[in-house]
Amino acid sequence: MEMHNIPFGITNWDTVETERYEGENGYALWRTQRFGTIRVRIVEYSAGYMADHWCSKGHILFCLEGELLTELKDGRQFTLTAGMSYQVADNAEAHRSYSKTGARLFIVD
Repeated sequence: MEMHNIPFGITNWDTVETERYEGENGYALWRTQRFGTIRVRIVEYSAGYMADHWCSKGHILFCLEGELLTELKDGRQFTLTAGMSYQVADNAEAHRSYSKTGARLFIVD
C-alpha cells in the first residue's frame, strides 16, 4: 500500500455516517472514510455476528473493544481481544469473522 495525495486531516468518527451490513447472523455497522484507494473504517459487530462470506481482501485490523474470532478457510482460528491486531495481504488467506459478544474494530484496507 502506498499513500499519495492525502493532506493532513482529522476524522471525528462520531460524525461519519453509519452503514448497516447483515451477516449470516447478526450485523455490522460500518463508518467508512476513503482516501484515494485506501479505505479506513470503524466497524462494530453485534453479539452473535457471523460473516456471510469468505473474504480475500487484505486488511490491517485493530481490535478496539470486545472479542473477535477470525477463521481461515484452512480451518485455523485466531481470537483477538482489545489491543490486539492482525494483518493479511490481498488474496493471501481467505478469512471470515465471528463475534460471540460483539466487537469494535479499526480497519485499514
